[in-house]
Amino acid sequence: MQRRLWVLGILTVVILLMTVLYPPISQSVAYHQFADQISFFDIPNFLNVVSNLAILVSGLIGMLFVLQCYRSSGQHCFINRAECWPYLVVFLSVVMTSFGSAYYHWAPDNGVLLWDRLPIAIGVAALLAAVLVERISVKVGLWALPILVVLGAVSVLYWHWTEQLGAGNLNYYIVVQFYSLLLIILLGILFPSNYTRGGDMNKVIALYVVAKVAETFDQEIYDLWQVVSGHTIKHLLAAVAIYLIVRMLQKRRVLQVE
Repeated sequence: MQRRLWVLGILTVVILLMTVLYPPISQSVAYHQFADQISFFDIPNFLNVVSNLAILVSGLIGMLFVLQCYRSSGQHCFINRAECWPYLVVFLSVVMTSFGSAYYHWAPDNGVLLWDRLPIAIGVAALLAAVLVERISVKVGLWALPILVVLGAVSVLYWHWTEQLGAGNLNYYIVVQFYSLLLIILLGILFPSNYTRGGDMNKVIALYVVAKVAETFDQEIYDLWQVVSGHTIKHLLAAVAIYLIVRMLQKRRVLQVE
């Protein structure tokens, strides 16, 4: 195990060095020009705003389920009830993302994008901590949870601060979001889980990748039928991915206790 951890540690250091040395990536103003700008019921960018309700529902279902597990002495989803904490942070972040994203899409610009990205970064960091709990150790995962959450938040706050200075730097936020997901995949390959359905996390990440592809082709998807845009589809797919995490927790069983 130690050799594999060293490999991941060295890879992380290399990624961080590349992030520092890579030229800063600023937020393009064109990013805020979404394909679907139709207003309905006096709500601007209607579908991009209200599609966040799906994310909210998934997040609330997850929060309620994890809280129920934490309070129940007879639950079978977690070996140790302390393992609930990373998932509770994940689902709380999802709920906050639904509000932050709706707020941002009401009047998109860099100023309010902060409230969309901040909970996303925290949620991804917490998900990585949850995987560390299940595949490395409870102690390591819970120790890493506050550190990863702070790093996720700082990556977004740093980007926002640099934007205010006129030289935005998205590098650290990009690394937090995408390298965390890569680490989750690598941890799944290199270390066994204490639970069944460990492969479900790969389905979650794959669906999120598809959601990001839909976001990238926002205009092209909207042009197909002039009904729904790629960004709205991204929100819906993200909601499904979050619900897959809930179903994973509901259906999994303990394999071993380290």
